[in-house]
Amino acid sequence: MLDYYSRLEDNFSALDDDADTLRSKRVRGAASAVAAAAAATSASVESDAGPAASAAGSGHQQRRLWVKDRSRAWWDRCNHPEFPEAEFRRAFRMGRATFDLICEELGSAVAKEDTMLRAAIPVRQRVAVCIWRLATGEPASGRYPRPPASGGLVLEVCTAIKALLMPKFVQWPDGAAAAEAKSHFEAASGIPNVIGSMYTTHIPIIAPKISVAAYFNRRHTERNQKTSYSITVQGVVNPDGVFTDVCIGWPGSMPDDQVLEKSALYQRAAAGMLKNTWIVGSSGYPLMDWVLVPYTHQNLTWTQHAFNEKIGEVQRIAREAFARLKGRWTCLQKRTEVKLQDLPVVIGACCVLHNICELRKEEMEPDLKYELVDDEMVPENSIRSVSASQARDNIAHNLLHHGLAGTAFF
Repeated sequence: MLDYYSRLEDNFSALDDDADTLRSKRVRGAASAVAAAAAATSASVESDAGPAASAAGSGHQQRRLWVKDRSRAWWDRCNHPEFPEAEFRRAFRMGRATFDLICEELGSAVAKEDTMLRAAIPVRQRVAVCIWRLATGEPASGRYPRPPASGGLVLEVCTAIKALLMPKFVQWPDGAAAAEAKSHFEAASGIPNVIGSMYTTHIPIIAPKISVAAYFNRRHTERNQKTSYSITVQGVVNPDGVFTDVCIGWPGSMPDDQVLEKSALYQRAAAGMLKNTWIVGSSGYPLMDWVLVPYTHQNLTWTQHAFNEKIGEVQRIAREAFARLKGRWTCLQKRTEVKLQDLPVVIGACCVLHNICELRKEEMEPDLKYELVDDEMVPENSIRSVSASQARDNIAHNLLHHGLAGTAFF
């Protein structure tokens, strides 16, 4: 029995030794496989990295970053010398010469430097993308190639246009320019000392998160049967429809006379800088020593009808200028996703670009014509100066009795 137990114990010991040996072999085999895979991966990385990575030594490896390339196909096509001038003008609302002028004026103000991640968008392409967005109001078009997405870029370029070009291209006339404007307005209407034609329009916006009631446009809501919110743009133009003063951003619930009172133009007049001059406005403005408006009461005389006819010709210059502004820059016709605090910058840039196009006699495509619709409300206190009322009566009398009033009112 003792021999039997001794042989049985030896047998179990042998079995344990075989199991230990088998486990050791499996561990060594797995370790060898891992080492082989690591060596293969290292060789592959070194091959991809090239000699520069090999020279860096075995202690460190360069991190590789994946960067999405910007597509230049859109701009390469538009900027190609063989791209038709008519197509370029249609896409950007101006010819190549005017576009080049804007790029030269902005220059380094919109230039960006290359980074380790990607090359900077060139100045001409940045300006082109911005103008495209303002002109179309959409990121795509069925007829023209589409620029890449560019939310921040548009605001950056608009900021540069407003900061650098507005002081140069939106100027109040003085000296010879003022005398020339008065001469042209008088030749067109027979009314002396008119230096500008004034109008206020509304730009639709998405309902703001704060002060919603202030931006609610009741008149547009009632007419369109759709809740509307807006901000105002007040502008004065010269006889050529070029803006000489703009006031942008007051809430859409404010009537024209209140917007005027908030403007820098009103402060300029209060400081006595508009003496002996008239700015012609619609019936939405009050009659003041420097603001000339039509008669609004019932049962007008022939003299008053004649005056309203001639003053309407002056006011039409401002209305048509605003119609071209919105026609060229379609982004002003619809609600935009631009933040409310940034919208005055975008609108200001549109006004500057409008002036550049007008000064350079850029023609608009006929199908871009926009019909302006803004409701005017006669202010409660429509006559705020007795002397201005007397001056208006004298002008009306002179127009009729000197044969300058025309005959449309008969």
